[in-house]
Amino acid sequence: MPILSTLHIANAFGILGNIVSFLVYLAPLPTFYRIWKKKSTEGFQAIPYSVALFSAMLYLYYAFLKQNSIILITINTIGCVTEIAYLTVYMIYATKVSRVSTTRLLFLFNVSLLGVVIGATYLLARGHQRVTAVGWICAAFSVSVFAAPLAIIRRVIRTKSVEFMPFYLSFFLTICAVVWFLYGFLIKDYFIAGPNILGFIFGIMQMTLYVVYKDRKQQILPAAVVETKCGDHIIKDVDHQSQLQENSSETQPNNKRDLEIVVLDYGEQVVHGVVVLQPNHLP
Repeated sequence: MPILSTLHIANAFGILGNIVSFLVYLAPLPTFYRIWKKKSTEGFQAIPYSVALFSAMLYLYYAFLKQNSIILITINTIGCVTEIAYLTVYMIYATKVSRVSTTRLLFLFNVSLLGVVIGATYLLARGHQRVTAVGWICAAFSVSVFAAPLAIIRRVIRTKSVEFMPFYLSFFLTICAVVWFLYGFLIKDYFIAGPNILGFIFGIMQMTLYVVYKDRKQQILPAAVVETKCGDHIIKDVDHQSQLQENSSETQPNNKRDLEIVVLDYGEQVVHGVVVLQPNHLP
């Protein structure tokens, strides 16, 4: 009866890693279906997909340098194609400001920085030293891929809403981290195994936040509003008195009005006063 070698087990985990990683790349599909259906990127950010594309391109470079790494070449090729497709959809429906910032991000990472990495490693390193140098760079950016969804954690905690933090992406990233850790550990490639320890931790953190806030929703606009055109924006005057009269049988005269500011694109400022909405995002 044949005994499975460590290499056979590692290859099995590598194939499983390819399958799970493919599911990771498919996890944002509901998000981009929503973007396509609503013709708006709403509060979603392109940062995770930009960083993921850069990481996939780096690991392709690492795999070609290392040789005999068909498992890494296969999944990272798929990753590049998938992330480019997602970013294309995002750019089509994003606001002008978001398109400009995403274009700058892509130029910074996928053109300038990638060119610097390839040029520097070819000029300053040879043979195994080049593989080691690129491996360290890949490990650093793998951590960035796992940490990229944490960019919205601040927003989740502040708004107490997980509307813009996809659960399935966090779930599949966690499973993927476990599988790739085992693959890297078995083939003694710690540039693959190491970052996935942090990937597992980050994934657990994101899923914990989802469980805590999944049933909570933030009410942005009260019932009664009065619209006023102001330049390129619409200012809505919120009349809480009308809402109170509907919900209470005993009402008292009240001439006061409260105003709230909500910046829907970025959610960066919520000030008691005025509601400012971009025309394209009106309910």
